[in-house]
Amino acid sequence: MLDVIDGRTSLGIEFGSTRIKAVLMDSKFSAVATGSYEWENKLEDGVWTYALDDIWKGLRMSYRKLASEVFEKYGETLSAVGSIGFSAMMHGYMAFDKKKQLLVPFRTWRNSMTEEAEQKLTEQFSYNIPQRWSIAHLYQAILNKEDHIEQIDYLTTLAGYIHWQLTGEKVIGIGDASGMFPIDIATKTYNQKMIETFSQLVEKEGVAVDLQAILPKVLLAGDEAGRLTQEGAYLLDPTGNLKSGIPICPPEGDAGTGMVATNSVAKRTGNVSVGTSAFAMIVLEKELQAVYPEIDLVTTPSGDLVGMVHTNNCSSDINAWMKLFQEVTEAFGFEVSTEKLFSVLLKEALNGDSDCGGLLSYGYYSGENITGVNEGRPLFVRSPESRFNLANFMRVHLASAFGAMRMGLDILKQEQIHIDTLVGHGGIFKTPEVGQRVLAAAMRAPITVMDTASEGGAWGIALLAAYMKSDAEQSLATFLAQEVFKDDRGVTLEPTEDEMAGYEVFLNRYREGIAIEKQAIEIDWRVLRC
Repeated sequence: MLDVIDGRTSLGIEFGSTRIKAVLMDSKFSAVATGSYEWENKLEDGVWTYALDDIWKGLRMSYRKLASEVFEKYGETLSAVGSIGFSAMMHGYMAFDKKKQLLVPFRTWRNSMTEEAEQKLTEQFSYNIPQRWSIAHLYQAILNKEDHIEQIDYLTTLAGYIHWQLTGEKVIGIGDASGMFPIDIATKTYNQKMIETFSQLVEKEGVAVDLQAILPKVLLAGDEAGRLTQEGAYLLDPTGNLKSGIPICPPEGDAGTGMVATNSVAKRTGNVSVGTSAFAMIVLEKELQAVYPEIDLVTTPSGDLVGMVHTNNCSSDINAWMKLFQEVTEAFGFEVSTEKLFSVLLKEALNGDSDCGGLLSYGYYSGENITGVNEGRPLFVRSPESRFNLANFMRVHLASAFGAMRMGLDILKQEQIHIDTLVGHGGIFKTPEVGQRVLAAAMRAPITVMDTASEGGAWGIALLAAYMKSDAEQSLATFLAQEVFKDDRGVTLEPTEDEMAGYEVFLNRYREGIAIEKQAIEIDWRVLRC
């Protein structure tokens, strides 16, 4: 309580794909209050996007709920915190003109619309440039000869945009920056040689784009990235209770905050984050020997190289089936909470066959780059001989949620990458053992889940805000290991031989069935609407 009164707290707010979450953390790194707001991206004119009004509404609502909880628990009006951090989904495209007006609707990471740019940039840079990266979106817009290109004054991510509006600073954390444009690990900023290559490429298109001028300045974990302005304070808290002048850490992407939240920023450590999308982050000891389209090269919030396997789809299809099951219970007149529904049904997966009984699913709400699928088509397939029961049905959806990611991680084996620890985090781990056990079978490795796993990235960015204010001159890895996680060892589960063997059978089926998924895309969508 004294921490709240004296302002010895850190506030973290993260914009996830389906939820905006705020966490207020005390000086012992424990969450003392939270607030959240549910939201969804929309497919408008073929583009996955969020409206700016929804961004600000979600920010205010999540903060208001957190502030209300502080008052209910401690009888105090929240007026000051020690430090703040903002994070959000990485990548995407937010381009603004000199009047700070958004030039085109926010293009999120979920879009698979930059294939030509991806291929050309990867070839020219000799560096993997995924479709969702900001530079791929920019180059594709140039190739498409979009009218707004000449008007771009600032290009940033969602986290960078929010930070800019609340502080006036055009900056970004290096982890988030590494999903905009390749980073030079030695200089800890954008790769200058590749910037020159890009300038030459766009000149051939008759366009002059100064990346140095339009990209945000890169900062490292521990740097102060500005302070909350009076205008920013009102954007966050329209009641006027929150005071301006609060120091704010560099805005980061959800991949970086996931690494922090799982104590996975040191070399040879890794984490798997599962939500609407899924990604595995492995902190590398060396550069990869080849360019792999399945492996993104990004960084930790301190600028260390990370091999990232990112899949666009993970839990959305599971959530959709859960909503259907909830409708069934309601039709029978039963009231079952969402939390209990997930817990009961997910636990059924532990009773399923290790190979998922011959069932197959693809929860592709959007395109999936790793498997070469360019559009979303959720698909569930079974044969007459499949063992179709509830346990296998639940298990196959968990297994398939990790399928594309496992295919990407197989690439790292070729590079002889060593991993000492692999930590899982995300809402799916709220139900003990289930998601953890299926993930362990998929990864063929022990998976650790910590007590803080469900707090996720909002807690991670709050930790980065606290690290910025820490007095000791220590690395982020040391700060996390010796201060934050010294008493949290988590729960580790090792996969059994049967579970691993069963998943391999499933994975072979998953690989072979991708042709079915691609064929489904070729069907005229209007036929399915009849």
